[in-house]
Amino acid sequence: MDQVFAPWRIEWVERGDANDDSDGCVFCSLPEQANDRENWIVARSEHAYVLLNNYPYNPGHAMVIPYSHTGEYGDLSDQVLLDHARLKQRTFEALDRALDPNGFNAGLNLGRAAGGSIGDHLHTHVVPRWDGDTNFMPVIGDTKVIVDAIENTYDRLHEAFSAQERTYIADSGAVKVEAQNE
Repeated sequence: MDQVFAPWRIEWVERGDANDDSDGCVFCSLPEQANDRENWIVARSEHAYVLLNNYPYNPGHAMVIPYSHTGEYGDLSDQVLLDHARLKQRTFEALDRALDPNGFNAGLNLGRAAGGSIGDHLHTHVVPRWDGDTNFMPVIGDTKVIVDAIENTYDRLHEAFSAQERTYIADSGAVKVEAQNE
């Protein structure tokens, strides 16, 4: 078995009952908690929020998650869809500013067959990519190397979101993204 030493993950393991709300949905319980930094929530809008992935494919791997608990894309209201899309735009902008990637992979895993580990609460993955970020380690060693600690990535992304227009820092610590005029 390959092992990668990642002592910063102990905070996630020991964070208590964050995964055990009455519905059992981590994407519903995390935004209800008091400290967004501890839970890696970087930004919030009216209908969605941005969460750093605990098991990133690359530094900056974020998820844009509607507050609405559904695994069906067609269940989202027009307001939620628009807010979710706009928050994705803001996420691309913040990741560009914070990490300067060469591109992005973005998408939804809808349903278990699509590879989604949390299928009953949809979320859009946004993964920064750099030229040459795939190397021999995953192919030969069956190991992915993440080159930045999640705390550092959070701070850089938080700063980039807060530098955007129509944002402020909420009491929870997350950047609050105000709605855009239509």
